[in-house]
Amino acid sequence: MLESAEYECPYCGEAVETTVDLSAGDQTYIEDCQVCCRPITFVLQVHGEEWHLEVFSENE
Repeated sequence: MLESAEYECPYCGEAVETTVDLSAGDQTYIEDCQVCCRPITFVLQVHGEEWHLEVFSENE
């Protein structure tokens, strides 16, 4: 199940939209910011119908 999520880049501060795959459950992965191209760590927590996405810079 795919959902759209908006996050704020921890580097450049831009609001960016991404797609998260809830079917795989809890995940941690790295993607580059679509604006400044720096690596962001995404932590996705899935609890049934509810989910939460947190983003961190490389040094956090």
